[in-house]
Amino acid sequence: MNFPKHETELGKAESVWIDTTPATVYSSFANTSKAEVIVIGGGIAGLTTAYLLQAAGVQTVVLEMRGIAQGVTGYTTAKVTSLHTLIYSHLLKQFGEEQARMYGAANQAGLEKIADLTATLQIACDFKRTAAYTFAQEAQDTEKIETELKAAQQLGLPATYASDLPIPMQTFGAVTFSDQAQFHPRKYLLGLANAFEQQGGQIYEHTRVLQIQEDKRCTVITDRGMLDAPHIVVASHYPMYDPALYFTRLSPSRSLVLGLRLEAKAPEGMFISCSEPMHSFRNQPMPDGEILIVGGQHYKTGQEADVIMRYERLALFAHEHFKVRSIDYHWSTQDCQTPDRVPFIGAISPTSQNVYIATGFNGWGMTNGTAAGILLSDQILKRDNPWAEVFNPSRIKPVASAGKLIGEGVNVAKEVIGGILPKAPLEQVKTLAPGASIVIQLGAEKIAVSCDSQGKRRAVSALCTHMGCVVNWNNAESSWDCPCHGSRFAPDGTVVHGPATKDLATKILE
Repeated sequence: MNFPKHETELGKAESVWIDTTPATVYSSFANTSKAEVIVIGGGIAGLTTAYLLQAAGVQTVVLEMRGIAQGVTGYTTAKVTSLHTLIYSHLLKQFGEEQARMYGAANQAGLEKIADLTATLQIACDFKRTAAYTFAQEAQDTEKIETELKAAQQLGLPATYASDLPIPMQTFGAVTFSDQAQFHPRKYLLGLANAFEQQGGQIYEHTRVLQIQEDKRCTVITDRGMLDAPHIVVASHYPMYDPALYFTRLSPSRSLVLGLRLEAKAPEGMFISCSEPMHSFRNQPMPDGEILIVGGQHYKTGQEADVIMRYERLALFAHEHFKVRSIDYHWSTQDCQTPDRVPFIGAISPTSQNVYIATGFNGWGMTNGTAAGILLSDQILKRDNPWAEVFNPSRIKPVASAGKLIGEGVNVAKEVIGGILPKAPLEQVKTLAPGASIVIQLGAEKIAVSCDSQGKRRAVSALCTHMGCVVNWNNAESSWDCPCHGSRFAPDGTVVHGPATKDLATKILE
């Protein structure tokens, strides 16, 4: 199949969630607020934590670098389920039955909390109960399905086996969780934010947090002033404040998503394969019908030379298995994986008593992020929570996770050390063709240069401001992405995604 330029064949370069909801208009921080808790991050973990605390009478402030629900949560596939591919057979081996049961219970509680808040707050967010399926697309993966089914049933989860699935491809069995859900995540979070504000909570957008100072009363330093509070929650996906060296334990990755119009009705349910390459899909109602959301093409952030090619592969998969009328949307999402596949939720370090973290949701942020809000609000309110042990960020890593941890360290070291950058004549750089990019050594500096479709060239430092890794160009999203810890920057160097908090410096080509 031959593809035209990705902006046409692959539809609008935007998340359907962002495209079908209004922009928010919360003000930036004005240095006049008082708070008992400051939540950094306006995604599902941050807003859930903030809402639950404010509902309990705790004065809470949310700080968001962009607009709320426009970061990772605004680009999810929004599957509200405790069925996380093959997680439970893994957890039984790594953690044992008690803690594996805690993980399942926490995510089931996250699902039910979303259902409860949707109903109680009357949030119109397309919430719908449906089944979730993890299926084998290859015959050799049948045993994995059977093992996961037994593990989930042992832990008391709503698991059954399905041999025939309502999808147009050959499968070799599936684990099914009944009574799961799907929704429109940004409609949900806009409703939650509105309820939070009505109860007296404050939201500040376009406010970049630069640093945190820990004490009995902690201080958050932003690009618009300082704010202090007894408690801080870092819910910025990848932590911008890192006293416990999370950068050695989190692996950032991206995956691609398409929003399709089909000739026939889309299948009911949420589906994800356990076979590689992984694919997932589920339907979403629209004012003029429905779309099928198809995800896949997982890769390490900043380590793919041709992301457009990956979109084309995903489009090819969709055309091979579905009668596609059109592709209306394409977007990407970023995830962080921990070595043992369980999020870090709790005190940010063993010595911290006032700063908390929620990160490492491993692609399952809807229920894990909501469970994080429940757990962190309980901890700040000094209430017991049975899930604290399994999500403890300071837990001793199971031995089986050590290999992943070492492997990630080697990967980062390779990117930090990098190679010798090519030297290019200045005239070659100045005459880059539209859509082209180059990373070069220019004198003593490493420079990243891009040229947009109108021929405008921008030159910035090629060194990520987080830890100095050399950035790489993402040709599908026109961004400079860090291959070490997942920071992302716009062509002009502006931070798009942390952990970096400083923009790439602008360079003049002379």
